[in-house]
Amino acid sequence: MILYKSHPVFMLSQMSCYRLQNILTALPACINITYSPQPCYFTFTSPPSNNFRVLCYQVKKMEAGHHDLSKVTVVGDPQLLQKKIDAVRLAGPSKLQVIADFDGTLTKYFVNGRRGQSSHGILKQGNAEYDDKRQALYEYYHPLEFSPTIPIHEKTKLMEDWWGKTHNLLIEGGLTYDAIKESVSSSAIAFRDGVVELFEFLEKRDIPVLIFSAGLADIIEEVLRQKVHRSFKNVKTVSNRMVFDNDGRLISFKGKLIHSLNKNEHALEMAAPVHEHFGDGDGPINDNASVKKRTNVLLLGDHLGDLRMSDGLDYETRISAGFLNDNIENNLVDYRKAFDVVYLNDAPMWGVVKLVSQMCSKVN
Repeated sequence: MILYKSHPVFMLSQMSCYRLQNILTALPACINITYSPQPCYFTFTSPPSNNFRVLCYQVKKMEAGHHDLSKVTVVGDPQLLQKKIDAVRLAGPSKLQVIADFDGTLTKYFVNGRRGQSSHGILKQGNAEYDDKRQALYEYYHPLEFSPTIPIHEKTKLMEDWWGKTHNLLIEGGLTYDAIKESVSSSAIAFRDGVVELFEFLEKRDIPVLIFSAGLADIIEEVLRQKVHRSFKNVKTVSNRMVFDNDGRLISFKGKLIHSLNKNEHALEMAAPVHEHFGDGDGPINDNASVKKRTNVLLLGDHLGDLRMSDGLDYETRISAGFLNDNIENNLVDYRKAFDVVYLNDAPMWGVVKLVSQMCSKVN
């Protein structure tokens, strides 16, 4: 609590603010709520009651308990994980980079009790005919993507067809950047609690974050702008990027097509200099030394295939964190074998925040 103009100011974290949102309507009118966007501030036109002080204290306790993720954290080999953490810590933050999937990894799997949307799924062209055509493609190809009976080479070709047809429909349907902004604004997509804190922690230590997605870079970056309300100098999006004309209308896509099954083919593009090329997808990137010299990797994903995102990078130590959001009983054995640590049930990002803090702590 801080006194400001004779009135106390309660500073609460973003998570605490979320928890208070459902209570605010019952609070007295003398309270003025100001969001910063984080932390949010509660100021008073008259001294607050002891009841509100108790409420703030209870919410802070709830928040502290919420960070205990022991019941949703699974580590297959604790000794190996600790050995990797120690190796990364010994090398220092200057050798570390983070590679993260977007949909279902940085974003929540469930939003308000329902399946959250993907960066592709939120897009509405403002043209019902083409929205319906893209939905028809989804209904046809999506089951094929996860079919256990289709050989990988055939499935890869199917994914190329799906992504290519979808991109053509976006161009033919006259997609505009204004439609992208409106789609994000009305979407059911949200970041996991703790993602902003993770990005801030890494930014302070100049640790690059590469968001690698088979979705659409322009949408992902718009989601960051609208949902986080700030940018991070250390974050780069590697995804399918659009080209717009002077009127803001989509005319083409640039670079290689990135779909759900070929992420590993773009590992070298991922290793492009983050600071020099943040948000810039123009032309080929040849100098990848500034990230390739970072030989320790923290990889975040929600599918077993995401583990291949680091293929082609000559890393010394890789720590992989997997988010198993659904169908846990059938998948946990495979996830526990594949990932160094697994977070269950659409868990928040606080476990990863703790993990990177351990990796970046000073060596005694």
